[in-house]
Amino acid sequence: MERDGTNNGDNYDADSIVALKGLEAVRKRPGMYIGSTDSRGLHHMVYEVVDNGIDEVMAGYATEVDVTINEDGSITVVDDGRGIPTGINQEEGKSALEMCLTDLHAGGKFNQNSYKVSGGLHGVGVSVVNGLSKHLEAIVDREGKRFRQTYHIGIPDGPVEVIGDSDRHGTTITFWPDGEIFETVEFDYATLQNRFRNQAFLNKEATINFEDKRTGKKERFHYDGGVSEFVQYLNRAKTPIHPTPIHFSGERNGIMIDIALQYTDGYNEEIDSFVNTIYTPEGGTHLTGFRTSLTKTVNDYGKANNLLKDITLEGSDVREGLTAIVSIKMSEPQFEGQTKAKLGSSVAQGAVSGLMNEKLAEYFLENPSVAQTIIKKAVSAFEGREAARKAREATRRKGLLDTNSLPGKLADCSETDPSKCELYIVEGDSAGGSAKQGRDRAFQAILPLRGKILNVEKARPDKLLDHEEIKNLAIAIGGGIGREFDVSKIRYHNIVIMTDADVDGAHIGTLLLTLFYRQMRPLIDQGHVYIAMPPLYRVYKGKKQIYAYTEDEMAAAVAELGQGANVSRYKGLGEMNPQQLWETTMDPANRIMKKVTVEDGMIADQLFSVLMGDDVEPRREFIIEHAHEVINLDV
Repeated sequence: MERDGTNNGDNYDADSIVALKGLEAVRKRPGMYIGSTDSRGLHHMVYEVVDNGIDEVMAGYATEVDVTINEDGSITVVDDGRGIPTGINQEEGKSALEMCLTDLHAGGKFNQNSYKVSGGLHGVGVSVVNGLSKHLEAIVDREGKRFRQTYHIGIPDGPVEVIGDSDRHGTTITFWPDGEIFETVEFDYATLQNRFRNQAFLNKEATINFEDKRTGKKERFHYDGGVSEFVQYLNRAKTPIHPTPIHFSGERNGIMIDIALQYTDGYNEEIDSFVNTIYTPEGGTHLTGFRTSLTKTVNDYGKANNLLKDITLEGSDVREGLTAIVSIKMSEPQFEGQTKAKLGSSVAQGAVSGLMNEKLAEYFLENPSVAQTIIKKAVSAFEGREAARKAREATRRKGLLDTNSLPGKLADCSETDPSKCELYIVEGDSAGGSAKQGRDRAFQAILPLRGKILNVEKARPDKLLDHEEIKNLAIAIGGGIGREFDVSKIRYHNIVIMTDADVDGAHIGTLLLTLFYRQMRPLIDQGHVYIAMPPLYRVYKGKKQIYAYTEDEMAAAVAELGQGANVSRYKGLGEMNPQQLWETTMDPANRIMKKVTVEDGMIADQLFSVLMGDDVEPRREFIIEHAHEVINLDV
C-alpha cells in the first residue's frame, strides 16, 4: 500500500482518535466481537492486535511485527509503527491511548486521514482484547519517550505514565486472556504460524517474527515474492503445468488489487480471497469478479485463436487444477455478516474484473504457449465433465446409483428417518461382522470396506464411479457424488468412520476424509461426519474390566483394579467380540466420537494436497514437524 501524502497521515495524534463508548457489552457478549469463546475466539484476540501492526505496514509507517507466546501463556505483540497517540484528546479529556484501549469504537480507523485501509475490526480490535483479558499492558514509544498503562479486565490501573526515554517508535501490547471468558487460554503455535505466514505473503513489505518461549521455536516470515510466492507455496505438493505463476496488480476505483494464479495437473481448484489481508472463506464480490473475468478471457482467447472449435467452456472447466490468490485492499469494505466471511461491496466486482480483463488478455497475447496449455487443460476438463455426465446418466439408467438397489454388503437399519440413522463405515470384513452383530439394528447401518479406496486427490472425477468401493459408498450414503452432490438426499445424518488404530487404519480414514472433502463437501460442512474412537486397552481382573482410551487411563485403571490386573492392547476392531464393540464404540450412552469439522477450508485444502498429493518432500516435512504429536501408533 503506497503512502498517501495527501491525507496528512503523519499528523497521527490524540485528536485523530474518534470514540464510540461501551466496553461492558464485550464481556457480556464476547461472541459478537470475536466470533466465539473457544480456541478460535482466543486466537482471534492475537489477530486483532497483530492486524493493528499490519495496518501500520499497509499505511507505510512500519515494517516489522514481533509476536511472542510467553512462558506464562501471555502474548506480546510489538510493532515499529508510529505508536498509539498518548496525548489528551480534546473532545474526551483523556489520553488517546486509554481511549483506544477502553472505548469500544475508538481508533484511528474511523478517521479517514489516519488510515486509507485497515484489516482490524473497524477499529474496535484492541479494546475488545483489553476487555476480554484479565490483565493487559500497553507500552508506546513515540516522540522520544516511553509511555505505559496497565489494565485489569479492561479497566485502567491508573493514568498513562512516562517510564523513560526512547529512541524507537511503535506499540507493544502484552495481554493475558481471561480464563473466565474463554474455554481454553492455551495458544496453538501452528494456528498462529499459518495466519502470520499468510499475512507476510499478502504484505511483502512486512516482516513478522514469531517466537514461542514455551518451546524455544522461532520463525521469521517475509516474502519478497508476495502473492506469487504464496501460490508457489500452495502448489508445493502439486505439479504445475506452467513454470511460474501469472501475476498482476494495479488500482481500480481506489481499490488496490493483487492477483496470482497457476495451473496444476490436478483436478481440484483452490482459490483463496482476502480483503485488507483478512481471509474471506465465503468469497464475495471480489471473487465473483475474478471468476467471471477468468472464464470470459479464456473463452475469448480460445475462440479468437481457433482453440475451442464449437464448445464454450464453463467456469468449472476453466478453474480445474487452478490455484489462485485474489487479494484486494480498500477503504470501508462492506461485509455480509459479523465474521467478515464474505465481501458485499459491489464496487469490488467491477474493479477486479476490469483489471483481470485487461491484464490477463495482455498476458495471453505475450505468452501464447502458456495460454494454449491452460486452454488445453480446460478443454480436457470440459471433456471429463461431459464423460462424467454421461457416466452418471448411464449408471442412473442401469439403476447403479439408485438407493433402491443398495449394495449387497450394506447391513441397513430399519429406521427410515435420516435424522435418526447412522452409517458405520468399517474397515474389513472381520470388523464388519462384529459391527453387524453388535449394532442396534433399529438405527445403525454397517458398510464394510474391502481394502483401501481410490485416492480421489489424484483421480479424474469421471473415473470415480468405476471404483466399486466408492460407488457402494455413494449409493449407501445417497445424494450422489461430485458437483451434483445433494446433501438433502442423504440417508443417514451420522456417518461414522470406524477403522483400526494402526497405520493402515489411519490411511483408510484419510482416504475417506479426502473423498468426503473433495466430492461430498457438505457432509463435513454440515457436521454429518464422525470418527469413532475405539478403546486402546482392556484392563481386567477376575470379572471386573475397564476400557481405556489413552495410556493415562490405562495406568489409572491398573491402579484401580490393583495387583494382578491384566492389560490387553487392541490392535484391531476385529479383536473385539460384538458385545465389546457395542459397549465401547457404538453404544450412544458410552461411546466417544470426534466430529469432523473444517474450521479453515484454506488449511484443509493445503493439508489434503500435502498428504495425498504427488510430491513426497512436503509430506516428509509435515511428518517430521508433527511426529512429536503422535501418541499411539502401531506399525
